[in-house]
Amino acid sequence: MEKVVLIGLGAVGLTYAVKLREKCDLSILVDSERLERYTKNKPVFNGVEQDFNYILPSEKFNADLVIITTKFSGLDSAIKSIKNFVSEQTRIISLINGVSSEEKISKAYPKAKVLKSYFIGHSAVRRANFVKQDGIGEIVIERDEYIENFFSKAEVNYSVPDDIDYAMWLKFAFNSFANPISAILNMSFGELKKNKRLKEFAKNVIFEVRQIAKKKGIKNTNKLEQEALKSLDKMCDEGMTSMHQDILSRRPTEIDIFAGEIIKLGKKYGIKTPYSQILYDLIKIKEEDNEHSIHTCQGRE
Repeated sequence: MEKVVLIGLGAVGLTYAVKLREKCDLSILVDSERLERYTKNKPVFNGVEQDFNYILPSEKFNADLVIITTKFSGLDSAIKSIKNFVSEQTRIISLINGVSSEEKISKAYPKAKVLKSYFIGHSAVRRANFVKQDGIGEIVIERDEYIENFFSKAEVNYSVPDDIDYAMWLKFAFNSFANPISAILNMSFGELKKNKRLKEFAKNVIFEVRQIAKKKGIKNTNKLEQEALKSLDKMCDEGMTSMHQDILSRRPTEIDIFAGEIIKLGKKYGIKTPYSQILYDLIKIKEEDNEHSIHTCQGRE
């Protein structure tokens, strides 16, 4: 595992770009606009400016590993951008939230090996090109000897669960309540933990996820509620979900891959999803208000 391409220098992407830079031949895939931006204003990780080897989609070589860490809204663009770097020997991992990115990547590159995976750990804080993360976290991934050897040598924390599908739906269940609720109520993880009524609401969201997971053939869904709430207890009190940070920074959120995905799959399988619908509508109201505020401020300049 020598040539590694990473696309997406958000909070998670920058965290792993810094970890991997000295461990392999790492290239950061960007478009021309981002190349200019990162050249003028270097990404800053934990207070230190970072230099990377940037490449454009027009370059061409066979990558051993491609890591996609964009937002879900950037996935289609990322899939197109990595075309010149993917061969039959390439492994692709997506650390994008949700449970559908691997399927989209596999359809685009059926001969490559797309591994199910996700990041779990303390949340990173991102403001513009500044990212702060305390180093606590790991990549959860399906079993693959080459990736495991590479992560071990590169000193990247990882784990291989017995059932990767259940593990991914467990994180999805957690994200589906924690992200939108925290963003709507402006709450840190510590504040979420203390609120009993909030946890009762969360159980209803998890129930909707459980019903859909059963239809998808996911095993042991009876454990989802208890373990998703346990996941909340493991988060650092002062941390914030990515959606909470997006709302505060007036950025678009990923509500479509959480509540939006639950609603879509609910319709497909004939499952009612009223609690997810509430969260979806409220986040969309927040986004619309943020967009209006941005345009209002621009009009005053």
